[in-house]
Amino acid sequence: VSNLERSLEFYCGVLGFEITQRYGKQAAFISAGGYHHHIGLNTWESEGGNPPAPGTTGLYHVAILYPSRAELANALRRLIKNNIPLEGAADHGVSEALYLRDPDNNGLELYWDKPKEQWSFDGEGNLNMYTHRLNLENLLSEK
Repeated sequence: VSNLERSLEFYCGVLGFEITQRYGKQAAFISAGGYHHHIGLNTWESEGGNPPAPGTTGLYHVAILYPSRAELANALRRLIKNNIPLEGAADHGVSEALYLRDPDNNGLELYWDKPKEQWSFDGEGNLNMYTHRLNLENLLSEK
C-alpha cells in the first residue's frame, strides 16, 4: 500500500477488520474474528507509490468472504456511509458479491456464499453459476 494509515482506516473502519499487530508506521496485520492475520499491509517498498498502470500485470482482485448475508449488508451500509463507490454488484447464483476498489486502487470483492442447498447443478453435476444484477435495496433490508 502507499499509505498505511489510509489503508487501515479503509480496511478496519469501513470493511470491519481489526488490527492484530503493528510493525511501527510501516506495516500491520489485520484480521476478522481474532485470527492472527488475514491481510498484511505494508509500505516497505510502496510508500507514496502509484497503483500499477492499466494493462500491466498484477493482482486482479481479492475476494473477502463474509459469514452471512446480514454481515455483507452491514459492509454495504458502511461503504455507503463512507461514500465508497461500487464498481458492481452481482448475484452469482451461489453467492452475492459487491465489487469496489481500495484506496490504492486494488480490486476487492466482498461476498457471502448462499447455503449449498440453494445452489443449482446441471445434469452432469456441474455447478450452475451466472452473473445477474444484485438487488441492493433487498440486500440492505437484511437485518
